[in-house]
Amino acid sequence: MNMHVEVAATVPGAAPVATDAPAGALDARAKRAADIAARHADAVDREGRFPAEAVAALKAERLLGIQVPASLGGEGASMSEIAELCAVLGRACSAAAMVFAMHHIKLASLVTHGGDSTWHRGLMQRIAGEQMLIASSTTEAGIGGDLRNSLCAVEAEGTGDGDTFRLTKEASVISYGAQADLILATARRHKEAATSDQVLVALLADQITLERTSTWDTLGMRGTCSDGFLLKAEGLPVVQVLQKPFAEIAAQSMLAASHLLWGSVWFGIASYAVDRARAFVQAEARKKPGQVPPGALRLAEAANELQAMRSTVVAGLARYEAAKGDPDALSAIGFSIMLNNVKTTVSAQAVDIVQRALSVVGLAGYKNGTPFSLGRQLRDVLSAPLMINNDRILSNTANLLLVQKGSGKLLSA
Repeated sequence: MNMHVEVAATVPGAAPVATDAPAGALDARAKRAADIAARHADAVDREGRFPAEAVAALKAERLLGIQVPASLGGEGASMSEIAELCAVLGRACSAAAMVFAMHHIKLASLVTHGGDSTWHRGLMQRIAGEQMLIASSTTEAGIGGDLRNSLCAVEAEGTGDGDTFRLTKEASVISYGAQADLILATARRHKEAATSDQVLVALLADQITLERTSTWDTLGMRGTCSDGFLLKAEGLPVVQVLQKPFAEIAAQSMLAASHLLWGSVWFGIASYAVDRARAFVQAEARKKPGQVPPGALRLAEAANELQAMRSTVVAGLARYEAAKGDPDALSAIGFSIMLNNVKTTVSAQAVDIVQRALSVVGLAGYKNGTPFSLGRQLRDVLSAPLMINNDRILSNTANLLLVQKGSGKLLSA
């Protein structure tokens, strides 16, 4: 598929670009990128470094712009298609898969809410044409992980059509911020706005300065390089600010994309662990024909839970695809509760599945460097309940349940 796209000149650095998709369907392209990611996954984890080789492969396979509409140079990939790629990458390298997921979570906000803005349409063309990597800046010193509140603000500089703004944000975490080509940051709409009156601002890498304030030295997911930064931007045109309230952006695109794509990454990690456990049990069975290995029962339990995990994610994706394009459906209380339940359920299942798989393979999984090693996968998946802490999400769900009316139906909620 060959496409030539003229990029909107209103976007800094814009130039005509050609977007030639590599040969093969999305899954074939993702598999090639995953093969490269897998080769470097242990080094990425051991050194706590950005998965540069994997991201370069994702760019070479032109997978960073697939969500952009075809009219803007992308491929119009659905959330379900992107989720499938997250799972493929999750089996290979957790950090690379999470970078890919977080990129597409932010791109979902642009695709869903930036179509009415000439500047943001041009930005989407650049993302598809140049395979720009998008990072997110929603956390902030003083508010922690509460993405629905901001202390920093978009501060106007000047008057009239040429208005510009400045922004200073103490971001406690910006995953792969130093490697991103573009950061989407939340901030208060103006200096006098309430902390909950937020907007989403697009910031190109060459428009900002990042001063590192903390480093990412963690148990797992080490390759996401989620350092803290003092982010500063000055003299930027106000057209880079998405005018729709961030509350609507979060409810109608970001919440669904986050929980569904994260869940798909965790499913990929868990499915890899079950495969290692299956291979171990099969090897044991070959050694003693006619005998059921001791770990077979634990393997059956893990496989059963993996199937339940898959069903939860697939059902969530189906609900999202059915509601897509309907703001009322996407903002409904029942829909938000469903997404919250997807996140809390699959994040806990993923940890349990990997631990079960480790119990099957035993010492061979506990040791590094064996064909059955699962230490990296276990450490990485332990982040799942902590990424937007499950207790915070359950508290939000509890508040929503106070005003929700139950349907009692099996096939709809």
